[in-house]
Amino acid sequence: MSGGKLIVFSAPSGSGKTTIVRHLLKQKELDLEFSISATSRERRGEEVDGKDYYFLSFEEFKKKIKNDEFLEWEEVYRDNFYGTLKTEVERIWAKGKHVIFDIDVSGGLRIKRKFPKETLAIFVKPPSIDELKIRLKNRKTESSDKINMRIAKASAELATAPLFDKIVINDDLDIALDEAYKLVSNFLEVKK
Repeated sequence: MSGGKLIVFSAPSGSGKTTIVRHLLKQKELDLEFSISATSRERRGEEVDGKDYYFLSFEEFKKKIKNDEFLEWEEVYRDNFYGTLKTEVERIWAKGKHVIFDIDVSGGLRIKRKFPKETLAIFVKPPSIDELKIRLKNRKTESSDKINMRIAKASAELATAPLFDKIVINDDLDIALDEAYKLVSNFLEVKK
């Protein structure tokens, strides 16, 4: 596998990484395309296969692991697998674009280890755990048990922040968007 650059955004759930990634995808001069992850979890709401995720059955996911079809994968929650198919990155590189990931911390670090020179790994940090909890509650998409599970996981994820190339603290969204843009455009050597 070889091609363009890889831009990894990782963070605890609710930190704002998806908002930042969506903003960067709108900046045409960056020439980015989103890497759609595969998952074994059930679809939520209006999610579309091949747009939000590649939805695979538990058995299909395990078979692809066995066949070494993933660049990285992780059992994020019990029997809920997420991963990046090698074919997804190859598809984007074949278009001459750079790949941007909105991915869990472990997966982001695995990609960085596999492609150290081609990857910019950015950790999006919430201003505090308390603020993170407020954001997750305000989403109104998950039960309080699920939110508590995410908060518990966030503490461990926050400890990995120093392993990333850069940390963006998302206290003020406009500042975080600007900082993320500068980091990515500098890494890609985008000329204005």
